[in-house]
Amino acid sequence: MTKRQETLFSGVEREQMNTHAPLAVRMRPRDLDEFVGQGHFAGPGKMLRRMLEADRLTSLIFYGPPGVGKTSLARLISGKTKARFHYLSAPAASVKDVREISESAKDRLATGGGRTLLFLDEIHRFNRAQQDVLLDDTENGIIILIGATTENPFFSVNSPLISRSTVFQFELLSEDDVILILKRAISDTERGFGQYEIEADEKALQYLAVVSDGDARRALTGLEVGILSQLKSQGGGKIYFDVNLAKESVQKKSIQYDGSGDTHYDIASALQKSMRGSDPDATVYWLARMIAGGENPRFIARRIAVCAAEDVGNADPVATMLAAAAVQISEFVGLPEAQLPLAQAAIYVACAPKSNASSTAIWEAVADVKVGRTIPVPQHLRDSHYSGAKKLGHGQGYKYPHNWPDGFVAQDYLGQELGKHYYRPKSVGREKKIAEYLQTLRDQLEQCRKEQAKPQRVATES
Repeated sequence: MTKRQETLFSGVEREQMNTHAPLAVRMRPRDLDEFVGQGHFAGPGKMLRRMLEADRLTSLIFYGPPGVGKTSLARLISGKTKARFHYLSAPAASVKDVREISESAKDRLATGGGRTLLFLDEIHRFNRAQQDVLLDDTENGIIILIGATTENPFFSVNSPLISRSTVFQFELLSEDDVILILKRAISDTERGFGQYEIEADEKALQYLAVVSDGDARRALTGLEVGILSQLKSQGGGKIYFDVNLAKESVQKKSIQYDGSGDTHYDIASALQKSMRGSDPDATVYWLARMIAGGENPRFIARRIAVCAAEDVGNADPVATMLAAAAVQISEFVGLPEAQLPLAQAAIYVACAPKSNASSTAIWEAVADVKVGRTIPVPQHLRDSHYSGAKKLGHGQGYKYPHNWPDGFVAQDYLGQELGKHYYRPKSVGREKKIAEYLQTLRDQLEQCRKEQAKPQRVATES
């Protein structure tokens, strides 16, 4: 087969594959002006555009959820830089595959054939040793690497590879972005359904945009399923793509949530910060996101319990009790019923008065224990419930507080004066009363110190 025949044959093959490819693949943008979304770095005048216009492209890490354009943008960049494009999926690829691309990239550069761009999808699925294979060739510019990952690259990608790359974080597409992509697919005569007479209801397109949750691939798949099913059943004629057809095409809303990655921790953080910020509406929304995403109720209950102790504390001790009950009940009943005690506890914590005085007290005390000199237990506080304790002087001089009318007696419990109070209650909720009570006790202690400091009168002979 001649080179010309080979080129023609590969072109026919590619055309056949494109014809039968899913709509989401066929509708990939052909240039940067067609690319939808990610305007914060791919828009006019933004960083990625400037890098391409200046022909100063370095290796890149694309980080974000699925269906937001990571692969499409990598292909566009390849065309813009005139680089030879290679695609590898990390779960199916090996070190041998990478080395073969590297060798061909060296040959291509040496013969003046231009640069090579390697798009490594799901780069986080390469282990540390596999990622290290990429280091030398990316540093020397033999390969332009674009790694795509749905997981935080600062945890899943080697630090040396991160330092050699520019990280771009992709955001979920907006509803308007997804609707624009759907309308293009309906009207495009070459790649979409423009050759058919299709009337699409705006509400149907909006429904697809909402249920796809920012995932263009899922929205296009729903559109394709709906239109093709109508084409087959009607055998031609005008197609009405309405809300009912859209609902049939996408049976269940896509919820962007992972059980161990960024979304998991980001939403858990949002839940706890909303409770701390006294916003019950935000609290119950983030709680719903976790429940709908399939989060373990035990993890949710732990977050609520921690927030109750850390951010409410003694300002309202009932919050911790209710959180503890939610932990037990959710373990006992399981989902879906567990969402009820979890919601009750989370909303209570959000609405409770806030104080982190208890948390601050233990954090400061632990820091002093770890850094400062260890304070020995005073003799009168040591255990005296064993034979021989008296001989050691343990427990001698201890004053039993209940022997005094108010259940309190001035006594040294720390062994030395640190010059600070760890627990500093705030004037909110229950803690306001605690603060007043502690102030009364401290006033008594101060009075005792003053009495002890007075010079003793010595009797003189007459």
